[in-house]
Amino acid sequence: MNATIILGIFQFAALLFAISFHEAAHAWMASRLGDPTARMLGRVTLNPAKHIDVVGTIVFPIIGILTTGFPFGWAKPTPVTTRNFRHIVRDDILTTLAGPFSNLLGAIASLLVLLVMKHAGPDAANAVGLAMEAALTHQLDPASMTGLLFPVALVFYYGIFINLILLLFNLIPIPPLDGSHVVRHFLPYKALRVYDAVGMYGIFLIFFLGGRLIYPFLSAALAIFNGALAAL
Repeated sequence: MNATIILGIFQFAALLFAISFHEAAHAWMASRLGDPTARMLGRVTLNPAKHIDVVGTIVFPIIGILTTGFPFGWAKPTPVTTRNFRHIVRDDILTTLAGPFSNLLGAIASLLVLLVMKHAGPDAANAVGLAMEAALTHQLDPASMTGLLFPVALVFYYGIFINLILLLFNLIPIPPLDGSHVVRHFLPYKALRVYDAVGMYGIFLIFFLGGRLIYPFLSAALAIFNGALAAL
């Protein structure tokens, strides 16, 4: 098994947790604000089985690993019944933003775990350094695979990377991404009709523009997190 496939499997593990956390956050916030729809369907959970979309969580990531080395994917959307909210606009925005915010927390938590490992001893610190190098260079030293420290460090480093991608990607105001759910609340009726019509082609816009739109922000965010990991 080549390095691309092995690293892809670690990325997939981080992706599976990140998208499950993202959807569970939507469900939890909706439940807190009065909409029990997702909670009644068992979506307030980190169990990936409750959030898996066969195409988005299984097929696309596998194709991504085999073609680009990166398992891009998504989870089953969390159902929200906005009429259950007491303050529809405010509560819908809070429920929407809970998903990206969970990914910010996931990235920060992953960084904290790596910092704890870094100061836990020379072996753990070495594992963190090797994991960071493997993720950034897309190369894998078979000797580093001995023991559990390196795989754990690699999953959490990808936890930073994947969560930052999901955070920034979902904030893009193109339907059906989370950013569009926020923007549409502030549009006048005529503009909203145009926005929703354009949204019919949103998936194509996302594929063609998504990476370009988030790349500068992703590079800056990764530089901050890598700098913190190196300095602290």
